Amino acid sequence: MVALCSTGGPASAVRLLLVGFALMAMAGCAGQGPGVSSPTAGLSCVDDSPDCVAKRQATLEHFKKDDQRAWIGQSATPEAYASGVRLFAYSQKKKQLSCDELKRGKIEADAAPRILQGASGKLSLNQISRGKMLAHEVSRELGREIKKRC
Repeated sequence: MVALCSTGGPASAVRLLLVGFALMAMAGCAGQGPGVSSPTAGLSCVDDSPDCVAKRQATLEHFKKDDQRAWIGQSATPEAYASGVRLFAYSQKKKQLSCDELKRGKIEADAAPRILQGASGKLSLNQISRGKMLAHEVSRELGREIKKRC
């Protein structure tokens, strides 16, 4: 999906990866598709099928609309990080998050690569790699937001 050997270096590859994740999320229906059984179904759906894309989009929308942000306090599986949903939610909501929530998000983003690596038998190397790159980028974003506001 994303060529990691771009001439722009690692930062350029991360930007391309983020664009790729965003396009995957946007490609799905804005509402819940026929295969979406719960608002958090996208956390465990890691392939690029239209059904999974729709599930991830629905879950991301659910997280973005959750004014209580209950998802921040919930534990996450390796699949949740591989899907990108939680990390995208932190990235997209960073301006609305409290300092405590930002710090929790940064801790989570920093831990995600280790958690993903531990799932090497359950996830493909590509899924692990994409999740790690996204986690590193979100950690940097949240770190900048923390320095700016907290």
